[in-house]
Amino acid sequence: MYKINTNYQKLPGSYLFSNIAKKVNAFTEAHPEADIIRLGIGDVTQPIAPAMIEAMHKAVDEMGDAKTFHGYAPDLGYAFLRDAIVAHDYQARGCDISADEIFVSDGAKSDSGNIQEIFSVDNRIAVCDPVYPVYVDSNVMAGRTGVYDANTQMWSNVIYMPCTAENNFVPEFPKENPDIIYLCLPNNPTGTTLTKDQLQEWVDYANRIGAIIIYDAAYEAYISESNVAHTIYECQGAKTCAIEIRSFSKNAGFTGVRLGFTVVPKDLVCDGVSLNGMWARRHGTKFNGAPYIIQRAGEAVYSDAGQAQIKEQVGYYMNNAKTIYTGLKDAGYEVYGGINAPYIWLKTPENMTSWDFFDFLLEKANVVGTPGSGFGPSGEGYFRLTAFGSYENSVRALERIKNL
Repeated sequence: MYKINTNYQKLPGSYLFSNIAKKVNAFTEAHPEADIIRLGIGDVTQPIAPAMIEAMHKAVDEMGDAKTFHGYAPDLGYAFLRDAIVAHDYQARGCDISADEIFVSDGAKSDSGNIQEIFSVDNRIAVCDPVYPVYVDSNVMAGRTGVYDANTQMWSNVIYMPCTAENNFVPEFPKENPDIIYLCLPNNPTGTTLTKDQLQEWVDYANRIGAIIIYDAAYEAYISESNVAHTIYECQGAKTCAIEIRSFSKNAGFTGVRLGFTVVPKDLVCDGVSLNGMWARRHGTKFNGAPYIIQRAGEAVYSDAGQAQIKEQVGYYMNNAKTIYTGLKDAGYEVYGGINAPYIWLKTPENMTSWDFFDFLLEKANVVGTPGSGFGPSGEGYFRLTAFGSYENSVRALERIKNL
């Protein structure tokens, strides 16, 4: 008789954004006349820029000609894309990363969930709280998190690092030594980040205790302050303690076409075993490569035209963030983020719970956001709004909220 992976049964309810979708769908069915403005999920709304569209059109034509047709992609990704990534994202910032340390994938979410597979189940993870749910949920599925306490919303074998207004959303070194540390910077959901000096302290800490950092840099393109690192490899010693995960979804609008990559330095060695080699084996066994057409679009991101166009789009979203941030602050809300990331993190008014405020906004303003408690216990009493909507909808949503 076959058996199931019972770890899946430990997961509390549905994935956060599935729950939100169900609530919104139910409200829409009951109120079909409602004009819903969605500032919940971090999905882009601006079209893919011309340089990338042109590259995809050209690649599609190549796929229609036997002389230029491409089948399965190389395990690590096409050299033209990996070389462009190395040159623009790493070497240009003084980071010694090579092309054989780049693994092209279909996005940061997949890699964030899959990277834990190369680590033993008895490793203990540490996460910022609040946190992107995929980090914890994927470790639950693997059987690494212990027992869930519904009252505290915590797992017994997970080390939580609270990030709140009281500590300026900067995680402190945990009292217990973790084996795997997840850092998302700039942060989702709080929209805040660490300075390069603060990040260097985490690198030094990880090297000192023999831990590894899983560094999610999906929002790197939104950094506006000069003292914030664009990659963890700007920090000395990071190649011996950090894996970096990157995405084309937020910087180039690829949420619907899917492309990302993970950096696993060859310097990462555990008990004589190369983590680069392990990830290469896993990647080659379980992944058949991102499509040639999409990788050509990724290459175009690094062209002069592509860089100028995505800079304009990032600026568009960050203008939305500034508009929402300033408007809410002027209206008396306690707000954070919106400077180095496209997320606004606000304190719920009148001691409302996060889900109560979600229902209140949906019913009274027809605006959808994300309850902070969905990201962890320290997110209770907070709420996330995304700047990925259109400018017009951002302004309309702001006015509705201010009029409540």
